[in-house]
Amino acid sequence: MATILVVDDELGIRDLLSEILNDEGHTVELAENAAQARAVRAQLRPDLVLLDIWMPDTDGVTLLKEWASSGLLTMPVIMMSGHATIDTAVEATRIGATAFLEKPITMAKLLKAVDQGLNKAPPKTSAMAAPTRLGAGLAMELTVEAAMTGSTLPEPLLDMGPQPSQSFNLEGPLRETRDEFEKAYFEYHLAKESGSMTRVAEKTGLERTHLYRKLKQLGVDLARSKRNAL
Repeated sequence: MATILVVDDELGIRDLLSEILNDEGHTVELAENAAQARAVRAQLRPDLVLLDIWMPDTDGVTLLKEWASSGLLTMPVIMMSGHATIDTAVEATRIGATAFLEKPITMAKLLKAVDQGLNKAPPKTSAMAAPTRLGAGLAMELTVEAAMTGSTLPEPLLDMGPQPSQSFNLEGPLRETRDEFEKAYFEYHLAKESGSMTRVAEKTGLERTHLYRKLKQLGVDLARSKRNAL
């Protein structure tokens, strides 16, 4: 598996991403600011970096530029932010970022972006991609994440996904019936909340780490829950 560097000034974000990625078999290194990120990058040369945009000392875009200009952007870098603009996302793409994740980050999007990043060729720092030109109307419709990845409108969802009313086999053992109900319950709320672990945690009254472990235990397909968003 890969060595992944997570750079974020929020302890909760670092811990959550570290736990998810460790469970997937990756080795995770953590940095809470640009200075620590530089040190880890120089010492370990990670296979991929998850880089927050807004940090107190040096912001993520500035650090990305620094790596690109000094020839150190030899690994995929996925930008993260909850407050970025489309212009910021496009700028990060031009510099060499491979993807962008909007906070709160769903597990399905995280794992998909990491998998795609690890399977991409190293970014070319000598030539920057041309900026995406967005009309005023289109820019309003696109999310920051869609603008960075070059997407337009999402594909139509043909699968209706989990429904609020379902039937269960009450003749079976209690544990199996309970697990069946809990799985359907979480799949319904994940679909309803578009796969957002944060909103589902608030809705169900569970802490996010506990929720993540519960979903893995029940065998909930988070990628499918995202596709089946209501």
